Amino acid sequence: MQEPSPPEQRPHRKRHLLLRIDSWIDSTVWNLGFRAGELWEDITIFFRRFRARGWKRILFELLGEGLTLGAFGSVLMLMLALPAFEETKGDWRNRGDFAVTFLDRYGNVIGHRGIIHENSVPIDQLPDYFVKAVLATEDRRFFDHFGIDVVGLFRAMTVNAQAGSVVQGGSTLTQQLAKNLFLSNERSIDRKIKEAFLALWLEANLSKKEILRLYLDRTYMGGGTFGAAAAAQFYFGKNVTDVNLAESAMLAGLFKAPAKYAPHVNLPAARARANEVLTNLVQSGLMTEGQVIAARRNPATVIDRAQTDSPDFFLDWAFDEVQRLATRFPEHSLIVRTTIDMGIQKAAEESVEASLREYGDAYKVKQGALVMVENGGSVRAMVGGRDYGESQFNRATKALRQPGSSFKVYTYSVAMESGMTPQTTIVDAPIYWGNWSPHNYENRYAGRVTLATAIAKSINTVPVRLAKEKLGIDPIIAKAKEMGIETPIRKDVTIPIGTSEVTVLDQATAYAVFPAGGLQSRRHGISQILTYGGKVLYDFEHDEPAPKRVLTEQADTYMNQMLTQIPYIGTARKAALDNGILTGGKTGTTQAYRDAWFIGFTGNYTCAVWFGNDDYTSSNKMTGGSLPAMTFKRVMDYAHQGVVLRAIPGVDNPFPEKPAAAQVAAKKPAESTETGLPPLVRPRSLSVESTQILRDIGEKLRDAAPLNAEKVASAN
Repeated sequence: MQEPSPPEQRPHRKRHLLLRIDSWIDSTVWNLGFRAGELWEDITIFFRRFRARGWKRILFELLGEGLTLGAFGSVLMLMLALPAFEETKGDWRNRGDFAVTFLDRYGNVIGHRGIIHENSVPIDQLPDYFVKAVLATEDRRFFDHFGIDVVGLFRAMTVNAQAGSVVQGGSTLTQQLAKNLFLSNERSIDRKIKEAFLALWLEANLSKKEILRLYLDRTYMGGGTFGAAAAAQFYFGKNVTDVNLAESAMLAGLFKAPAKYAPHVNLPAARARANEVLTNLVQSGLMTEGQVIAARRNPATVIDRAQTDSPDFFLDWAFDEVQRLATRFPEHSLIVRTTIDMGIQKAAEESVEASLREYGDAYKVKQGALVMVENGGSVRAMVGGRDYGESQFNRATKALRQPGSSFKVYTYSVAMESGMTPQTTIVDAPIYWGNWSPHNYENRYAGRVTLATAIAKSINTVPVRLAKEKLGIDPIIAKAKEMGIETPIRKDVTIPIGTSEVTVLDQATAYAVFPAGGLQSRRHGISQILTYGGKVLYDFEHDEPAPKRVLTEQADTYMNQMLTQIPYIGTARKAALDNGILTGGKTGTTQAYRDAWFIGFTGNYTCAVWFGNDDYTSSNKMTGGSLPAMTFKRVMDYAHQGVVLRAIPGVDNPFPEKPAAAQVAAKKPAESTETGLPPLVRPRSLSVESTQILRDIGEKLRDAAPLNAEKVASAN
């Protein structure tokens, strides 16, 4: 039996063991490195056989770089394509599978939207010369390209460069269909990228004939009509299968600018455009001069009909609302009673156009939008732009613009709910929030001021100081959403002075909370949806929940007291209505004068007005207290003629001699000298006295209804 090692020898054995392990690791690592070197040398020797020299090396280098860039480009293209393909989710083919007749608030027909595909004419049944006229004018290489016409795009760029302006478009017919089906007319790089990918997607999923048929069915053709079949009926009173060559040329000419070339509006321009289409047919080789000469000599004539005043921007928005609500029932052929008042709508359109025509050049501004909501939520007027025929992009519902100081009301609303009052004082002085510091107009600071003075003079530092030191950003964002802002709001320290984009419709909705006593305004454009048989499928008052309180009564009172000072002693003096009608509201002007707003209200209506440029270029120092306030005053003076005036909650009755509910605005507005715009006179169908008598009768009938019901019940 082996003797155990003495204790003094044990440390030596441990050291020997560790040395052996260390030696093994060193040798193993060295051997691995040596073998790896040998392997790499073998690989290098092997690949030397394929080494290219001279021009071959240059070629392989270029191919290698091309593969690298191609891989990167593929990932980038996929990232850009994903947002576009999101638009195709759902049953996109049947998004327009509705036949909707729209009525105004009084039951008059104001337009149609949608299409029944059974009435859609297949391409093979259309006149050959009509299809050729469309292709010769809109997309001559339609059957040759893959959705994007590289040759046509290069040709258009060359022609435009030579002309020094945009005289020829490069969009294919497929791209135009992609825009009509999935996108808006907004001029942005993001929209053009989506349009290109969607055009490729359409080409991959549909045949050329299907694409052409959808294009002819769903393009706006002027006069409130969509699609060639509806346009043929509207302009010529015949089916599209029966139109002659001259009529086909006139229809094909409408795709470029339906408002400009609509024959019921400007027949000479429509005929001149049709002659251009006939020239296109000859130049493209689709027809000869001899075949088109008869159409040149005998241009098309149209049905004698007055120009229709269809509220197209409103109808587009209402049609979207119909499709959203129609998920509740299977019917797709519908009659929709809307909330629009065509008298106010026409006045709103005229007011926006008159303002731009008279002051647009001076202020260097080209576009405007307006939404008027009756207190209670009914949208009475909507102007989405200057000319629907030129651009169907609805700037009232889809354009995202910075609200500027008009956003401050949400900060002050939170302040009022937190226990402050209009007389609470705060310091107006320079303030820093991180690396950012807001500046007042002309860099003037007033020291300690009341909140009422701060909002009336639109001081920038005060709402920022409130948010930083007392309120925080989150409550302001939450309050704006509660009051009706549906556009996502960025969480940023600059939010209190209005840097997060909103829509005109959002602003009208939120401001309507103030005259509603702090309750939701419940904006809506549809009051009823019915079948053609008269069955009521949807009724707003019956099917929608009651309005919720989003602002306390005390906070609403304080806000109304402050906002009703702005048109008289603040930044919106050109917005004060005539005949002593109390007006409240707030101006907004964004950085570099890109956007100008005024959103105001009375006890009856709330109206949001915006002016700016689609390309975000700056105006000539236009503020919210100038053109927007003047336009607001003009349309609101019109809307209040002959109506029973309502008081603004929390504000002392401005008519002490009579209760506000009994006050009726004057029959004619006073001559406006401040705005420089001619006043609008509202036509009257009934006298004020007759209107009041009918109201009294209606109230008595409503009061008597429960009594009559009790008598019937007791008799049974």
